[in-house]
Amino acid sequence: MDFLQAVQQYEFLQKALFTSVVVGIICGVIGSFIILRGMSLMGDAISHAVLPGVALSYAFGINFFIGAVATGVLTAVGIGFVSQNSRIKNDTAIGILFTSAFALGIILVTMLKSSTDLYHILFGNVLAVRPSDMWTTVGIGVVVLITVYAFYKELLLTSFDPTIAAAYGLPNKLIHYLLMTLLTLVTVASLQTVGIILVVAMLITPAATAYLLTDRLWVMLCLAGLFGMMSSIVGLYFSFTYNLASGATIVMVATAFFMLAFLFSRKHGIVWKSVRARQKRAQLS
Repeated sequence: MDFLQAVQQYEFLQKALFTSVVVGIICGVIGSFIILRGMSLMGDAISHAVLPGVALSYAFGINFFIGAVATGVLTAVGIGFVSQNSRIKNDTAIGILFTSAFALGIILVTMLKSSTDLYHILFGNVLAVRPSDMWTTVGIGVVVLITVYAFYKELLLTSFDPTIAAAYGLPNKLIHYLLMTLLTLVTVASLQTVGIILVVAMLITPAATAYLLTDRLWVMLCLAGLFGMMSSIVGLYFSFTYNLASGATIVMVATAFFMLAFLFSRKHGIVWKSVRARQKRAQLS
């Protein structure tokens, strides 16, 4: 059956497509700030740190959103506390806390009787997304986009020059933890789509693709959201058509977009760089 006909006919596919698009957009937007701040490892940390919260939520029969957000925010705060109150640097604190949180999550998962849903949390299964999960994702998307719009100038200044931001009186630490909270929310929204293991790829890859194409932040945010959305749509198409894992397929499409930008970006693509280098050599000879 043709993918477009299937989308029109099957409600589960409509929910999957809509959820994937929302996730792709918000991952691209938040991912832009993550890579500009050099915090890619933090994105990986938060994505893994939500696992124990998800496991505990299932154990107590509550919405996994609550436990995931709680453990994600606690891990982000813990990383900042350890790095600021010891000789341990930030990347080391990230390595210690996110691996310990992930290990605790694995232990909790093995102790639970029903692990099917938790398997989908790890690896994603957007074709099985429930209406409640879809609306949770939409709610998170609205909150994230409104917050980024409202605090755009503050996020812009603190991302590019924290020293000047502090001189202007901006609370750098508070803005940092605001961004970590948004990152946790986006991670939770992405659990059903790409899963804990692959969510960092959706946070980083579309934003990195946009970063190769522009030097303006607002353009980068728009392009990153666009690439995230396109990756989700094309990835879901291949996943449905060829019976492939949805999360992995979406990530591979995002990687393909990145490779195209890496090769053919007008400013930073290696193909155009080599062309310009040859032109300069020809002019000098």
